Amino acid sequence: MKSKFFYALDLFLMVCAFLFASAVKYEAGSLTFVPQFPSAFHQLVLALLLLASAVTYQMFRLYEPDRQLERLRTTISIVKAVVSSVAGVLLLLYLVHSGDVSRILIAFYVLINTTLLLSYRYVRLVLHRRSVRNGLNTHEVLVIGSRERAKDLIRYLKSMSHLGYRIMGCLEVDDSTYEQEVAEGVHVIGSMADFKSFLLHFTVDEIVFAMPLNKIENVMDYIAFAEELGINIRILPDWQIHKLKYQPSVASFSIGDFVGMPMVSLSSGPQRVFELTVKEVVDRVAAFCGLILLSPLFLLLAAIIKLTSSGPVFFRQERSGLNGRIFGLYKFRSMVSNAEELRKDLDELNEQEGPVFKIANDPRVTWIGKLLRKTSLDELPQLINVVKGEMSLVGPRPPLPAEVVQYDPWQRRRLSMKPGITCIWQVSGRNEIGFEQWMRMDLEYIDKWSLLLDVKLLLKTVPAVVFGTGH
Repeated sequence: MKSKFFYALDLFLMVCAFLFASAVKYEAGSLTFVPQFPSAFHQLVLALLLLASAVTYQMFRLYEPDRQLERLRTTISIVKAVVSSVAGVLLLLYLVHSGDVSRILIAFYVLINTTLLLSYRYVRLVLHRRSVRNGLNTHEVLVIGSRERAKDLIRYLKSMSHLGYRIMGCLEVDDSTYEQEVAEGVHVIGSMADFKSFLLHFTVDEIVFAMPLNKIENVMDYIAFAEELGINIRILPDWQIHKLKYQPSVASFSIGDFVGMPMVSLSSGPQRVFELTVKEVVDRVAAFCGLILLSPLFLLLAAIIKLTSSGPVFFRQERSGLNGRIFGLYKFRSMVSNAEELRKDLDELNEQEGPVFKIANDPRVTWIGKLLRKTSLDELPQLINVVKGEMSLVGPRPPLPAEVVQYDPWQRRRLSMKPGITCIWQVSGRNEIGFEQWMRMDLEYIDKWSLLLDVKLLLKTVPAVVFGTGH
């Protein structure tokens, strides 16, 4: 779970707090303030505090979704956890007569550790709620069913709207309850006959089956279709679940909770949530640093583009992101300003199979644009998309919405992971690769994803950019 990442971060901050408190207590009075590693006794105290904190942080339930995003409850829980861990260690040291710990050191530690734990949580809370208000960091949930089980789920999710879950509506087995309100302003928006069409035309992150599966005719066909698209499936358990006997082709089964409610889940994407959280953090930090370090290059390229052709420096184009979300992708403009209008006259020259449009000598590309494309420098502004959380450094390239409409169902699964600036296709001679092979490369990336794979692809991207082999 993602909570494992924050659990590890909390323990790391706890160690930092103790080392800093020790330095302040024993070194701050020196004119040559050089922090030194604690003595053997204080190393023992640190080790005991680490073990105690590992227990108390879990004991006071700091990582439940509804607790992580509430100020008062979070503050109280953190203070209790820090004080309890300190009290437990001091009691143990007293009972074994192991030594006396400075009260000033302990006071510094409690103050610093509590401040660190609260500060990053409050920053995270503010950023999370702001992103939810702006339509980012949200999860679109489609509920199957409209009776008591579905009503309970809807009320629960509505009461925790700060988590970013948005209920699109409910589907029923027939049309008899169409447009009927289920709970909290959520209505029945169709029947199971609309299921496949709904998934193909709307952004859906989670499907929750909140009714007995034996009530749904051909339920395995619906589950298989959602799996093929790469959409997460959750099932509220009922006594019929053991009769499902569904064997997923790529998805993995798991039993856990969904915002506190027990669920059976099927997911076609990577399930290493700890590593995915690390990927997201690294993506945003690296992209932000990249924007700062490359700002002189940005200014230089912007000046050249502006001086050599009329039109804006940046080109913004709508693309399909995670599960079909529409976002604006940024590039340095490499074409004439009216390139989109000229596109319809070039369709017959398309050299790429499938719904993708690409020609080797596109007449709309400017002379500086050819250089930018050859070196992939036109892609650099997508670091902005990475900082905004719309893209990753590594992931399947984001397609045009018009292309997605023409996808076969199995090809849409490439949208089940956040799009990236580079991926297997980019470093494999992309112009020489057919559309279907390209799609399979993206699915291979999703199925085999790991942090190590991302590192390898980033390293391969460097020579592809320098020598222009990925163009």
